[in-house]
Amino acid sequence: MKIKSINPYTEEVNWVYDSFSFAECEAKIGKSRAAFSGWSSLPVEERAKHFTRVSSVLRQNTEIYAEIITKEMGKPIRQSRGEIEKCAWLCDYYAENAAEFLKDEIVDTGAEKSYVTFEPLGVIFGIMPWNFPFWQVFRFAVPAICAGNVCVIKHASNVPRSAMEIEKVFIEAGFPENVFSSLLIDAKTAREIIEKEMVDGVSLTGSVGAGSEIGELAGKLIKPVVLELGGSDPFIVLEDADIERAAQVAVESRFLNTGQSCIAAKRFIVIEDVVVDFIEAFELEMQELKIGNPMDEETDIGPIAKKEFLDSLEKVLKDAKKKGAEPHIYGEEQSKGFFFRPTLIPAASTDMKVCNVEVFGPIAPVITAKDEDEAVKIANSTEFGLGAEIWSRDLERAQRLAKRIKSGFVAINGMVKSDPRLPFGGVKKSGVGRELSHYGLKEFVNIKTVVVNR
Repeated sequence: MKIKSINPYTEEVNWVYDSFSFAECEAKIGKSRAAFSGWSSLPVEERAKHFTRVSSVLRQNTEIYAEIITKEMGKPIRQSRGEIEKCAWLCDYYAENAAEFLKDEIVDTGAEKSYVTFEPLGVIFGIMPWNFPFWQVFRFAVPAICAGNVCVIKHASNVPRSAMEIEKVFIEAGFPENVFSSLLIDAKTAREIIEKEMVDGVSLTGSVGAGSEIGELAGKLIKPVVLELGGSDPFIVLEDADIERAAQVAVESRFLNTGQSCIAAKRFIVIEDVVVDFIEAFELEMQELKIGNPMDEETDIGPIAKKEFLDSLEKVLKDAKKKGAEPHIYGEEQSKGFFFRPTLIPAASTDMKVCNVEVFGPIAPVITAKDEDEAVKIANSTEFGLGAEIWSRDLERAQRLAKRIKSGFVAINGMVKSDPRLPFGGVKKSGVGRELSHYGLKEFVNIKTVVVNR
C-alpha cells in the first residue's frame, strides 16, 4: 500500500511512501525492545540531557520542519514555526525538570525506609493525529522517553513526511537507535500490533470512535492507555466581561489552525445582556482574517487538511440552516485548495449539530444564555469535557463558575492552550489520563512501593 502526502493548498502530491509490512513492524518493534534495556538503565539525568540536543536540532531546522507541516496539512506557515518552537520548549522543560519529577518519594511509615520509585514500562505505542503533526508526537514521546521508555508511533496517514522527519530529529540529536521509531502503517496494522501484545502501553489522540476502539482493545489486554479525544469547548462570556478583548481571543481560539484544534473554543455561550455587543465585536475581528496560501506570511486561514473534511463541515452547516440558522460567511472564495471560509452562526440553538459534535473547521456558533446558571448548563450539555473559557472582570465569580464546569482545563480571561508545565487532558468522552507536567511523565511508569525493614 502507498501512503501519499497531498498538499491541501495545491492539491498536488508532495511525497509517496511504501507502507510497512507487519513483518517490518515486528522487526522494528523488536529492535525498540532491545534498545529499551540500555536506555532504561541510564540515569534519568543522562536521559534528560539528550533533549537539550533535540531542542537544538528543532530550532536549527525550524524552517525545514515548518514547511513540511504546512505542505502536508495546510497550517499557515507562521503557526507551523510556532509549533516547532513549542516542541523545543517542551524538550527544554523536561531536560531541566525530569530528574526532579522522577526522584524517589520518601514516605514515613515507621519502617527503616519506605519510598515510591518510578520505573519505565517498556515499548509505548503512540497513535497520533495530523492537526499538530510535530507537537502531538513530541507531547506524547518526550515525557515517555524521559521516563526511560522507548516509543514507536503510527502517525496519521496524511502526514508521513512529518513522521519520518521526527524520527530523524532523534537520530540527529544523538539518541541511541530505536529509542524512537516511526511506523508507516494503517489503522488495521496498528490494531494488530496491540492485539499481539507487542507493546506495553498505548497513547492515542483522535476521535471518540478511535479512542473507544483502542481503549477497549488495550483494556482487554490490561495495557495502560492515555486517550485525548477532542472536545467541544465552551467559551462563556458573562455580562461584566471585557467584550472587546473576549472577541479578540474568541477569534484567535476558534480559528487557530483553521479551526482544526481539539482545544479550540467551539461554542460561544454569551449572556443575553451583552450578546449583541459580543457578536458585533466578533464580526469585526473575523473581517480582519486573511484567507489564502498558507506559505504566505500574512495568511491567517489556510485550507482544511483533507478534501473529505469539507463534506462534514457542509453537513453541519446544512443542519444549522435547516434549524433556522442564518450564517455569516467571511473571506474571499479561493480558486484552488480545500478551503472552507470562516463562518459565524449568530443565533445558534443547542439542538444544532454544530453545538453538539466536535466541529473541526472554522465555524463559530453563538448561543444566548439568560444568566450564568443557564450558561453552565449549556456548557456541560455535551459529551465532551476537554477545555473551557470564562470571561468576567469578577475573578472570584469566574473561579466559582470554573468549579461547576466539567472539563480538564478552564481558562479565565484567556485562551485554552497546552503548556508543558501544566497537565493536559479531559473528562467524559474527551479522554482519560493526562499528558505534560509531572503528571504526564508518570502515565507510563510502574509506580513501585518499596518498604525496607531491618
